Amino acid sequence: MAESLQDLLPPDYASGLFIGRALSPAGPCVIVIREGRLFDLTGQAATVAGAIERKQISGGDDLGPVEHGLPSGWTLLSPVDLQCVKACGVTFAVSAIERVIEERARGDASKAADIRAALEAKVGAGIRAVVPGSREAADLKQALIEEGMWSQYLEVAIGPDAEVFSKSPVLSTVGSGAQIGVRSDSAWNNPEPEVVLVVDPRGEVVGATLGNDVNLRDFEGRSALLLSKAKDNTASCAIGPFIRLFDGDFTLDDVRQANVDLTIEGPEGYRLEGTNMMGEISRDPLDLVKQTLSEHHYPDGFVLFCGTLFAPTQDRDTPGGGFTHKIGDKVTIASQRLGKLVNTVTTSRDAKPWELGIGAFVRNLAERGLVNRI
Repeated sequence: MAESLQDLLPPDYASGLFIGRALSPAGPCVIVIREGRLFDLTGQAATVAGAIERKQISGGDDLGPVEHGLPSGWTLLSPVDLQCVKACGVTFAVSAIERVIEERARGDASKAADIRAALEAKVGAGIRAVVPGSREAADLKQALIEEGMWSQYLEVAIGPDAEVFSKSPVLSTVGSGAQIGVRSDSAWNNPEPEVVLVVDPRGEVVGATLGNDVNLRDFEGRSALLLSKAKDNTASCAIGPFIRLFDGDFTLDDVRQANVDLTIEGPEGYRLEGTNMMGEISRDPLDLVKQTLSEHHYPDGFVLFCGTLFAPTQDRDTPGGGFTHKIGDKVTIASQRLGKLVNTVTTSRDAKPWELGIGAFVRNLAERGLVNRI
């Protein structure tokens, strides 16, 4: 049974301010939640990016209380439209170790357990103890080089420069309730439950949401140059359910201390649970935003996946085989102040094709007389 709109929202939704998107019979609509009621903002702000840039969150057509759900025939979309979709990797010590494992196992899950034990014994405590880019981090790097333990992944874990990459094309992300895709030729993959920051064109962080940065461990493990193939596939990026905008009761400090819970329920009765604790991140979220901005401009703003602490290692089918997705897995990513992002796994080959690109989106808005509201 699909979750209701109210079920997807955090318990305190009536006191928060949220913005998102829904697909109506006419086309994509911008929707906001204020004081527990749902409003259609499309007539005055036809994109989420534009509404955030102009801080145009008030007004709109009242669609009723949240508990009544979306209007008949409407479905929830990803809350992101024109923003660039960026992501940071290896921002937690555990994720750094797991990336080194992928690299050394050359994408072979059966070799991971032994490598994991050896790496954790030698570098686990050291990575957790140093601040990235510090003198102590540089000393640790030199020691690990001398031991033959250095890796490109440790460079971005404790070096001065974070890993920042483009996760998904504009308008390609899927929302809560949609299928999420892994490549049909991947044999070792997992979800990545993350907090996603929302940044306006001025570089200001204005809110946050949840995301699933699906990862193909076998592809990236064979070569870091396969990152794009491992990360950017049809339906491989889920964001939602809504963007929670910052206000007096919800701030960046809430994001810094957020716990992001992951539950995977397999069609064969398998269950896996884990938690991504933002309090253990190695780099502060604002530093990640600063490094993403770097020498770049984002005229429509961007959203930024902050990385994850959690990489599932629990065996699923065979001892030592680790975890990988199966078709039909239900993936729930939840956080107390941000709500729930729920998706079902399919292959990127079989997922619903991505058809509403920039051209189709603009044509739809033109047909509805909304181009000047972008």
